[in-house]
Amino acid sequence: MSLGMQDSSGFHRLRIHEVAPRDGLQIEPVFVPTDRKIDLIDRLSLTGLAKIEVTSFVSPTAIPSLADAEIVMRQIRRVDGVVYAALVPNVRGCHRALACGVDELNLVMSASEGHSRANLRMTPRQSLLAFEDIVDVTAGTGVRINASISTAFGCPFDGAVPVETVLGLVDRIAQLGIGGVTLCDTTGVANPRQVGVLCAAVLLRYPQLNVTVHFHDTRGLGLANALAALEVGIERFDASLGGLGGCPFAPGASGNVCTEDLVHMFEAMGLNTGVDLDRLLAVAGDLPALVGHAVPGQVLRAGKADRRHATLATVDR
Repeated sequence: MSLGMQDSSGFHRLRIHEVAPRDGLQIEPVFVPTDRKIDLIDRLSLTGLAKIEVTSFVSPTAIPSLADAEIVMRQIRRVDGVVYAALVPNVRGCHRALACGVDELNLVMSASEGHSRANLRMTPRQSLLAFEDIVDVTAGTGVRINASISTAFGCPFDGAVPVETVLGLVDRIAQLGIGGVTLCDTTGVANPRQVGVLCAAVLLRYPQLNVTVHFHDTRGLGLANALAALEVGIERFDASLGGLGGCPFAPGASGNVCTEDLVHMFEAMGLNTGVDLDRLLAVAGDLPALVGHAVPGQVLRAGKADRRHATLATVDR
């Protein structure tokens, strides 16, 4: 089992990437006010997360819940050591994001034709051509680029996606000089054995890439899949506070792996995430009021595994 990379203090650390402000809120039916989005991100910045995906520079018509992308990105209080990322769908979105001083651009494509056409209205090959244009635009800016591959473990339209198909896409991404890739289980169809096979293959063939995994808990396998990825050497994990999220263009896509549950699992195993779990749980506790409904996180409901209760008094009979 990999214990993660070492931080400056010499301790091994896994990197937890928070996606709730973008992936979580994009699917919420009620618009979360801009000032409350900013407050959420500011509080998350103080928990020790390695990266926060702040927003998405997509057309407000397509995703109205993130129409305030510029304001949010410009007004958050940045904390040293935290990477502030944004999803960009095209060159226009790239220019908007660069103008707001993002640290990292997250580009998205699909491994399958069906999801690519439904989600992006283009083929995977066309997505790669769009990536080339964005790489050219960002040359010399110092901004990092990560490429996320949706449906890497299976597609709701096309079914199984061969490992070699994903490896071929990663190869093209690496050739573009992009330094990071995220393998996404967009609709929660992956299983731990499958995750281990694909992640191990990508790490073996592309050791120079920063590889992240992005799991959905649609069928209750999110944490198991994260553990399978860890065991073959993955050290970077996307997760969403409270388990919010889901792809609006993928039938049956429910929430992401819950950040506080993922951190709790790793920390209970003796692994270092760098995250203050108590502080993270405090933020998660305010999430139902923010989005107007209950959230599926388990640790917030049950408490941490080391929680202790007072002994029930015995009753004399």
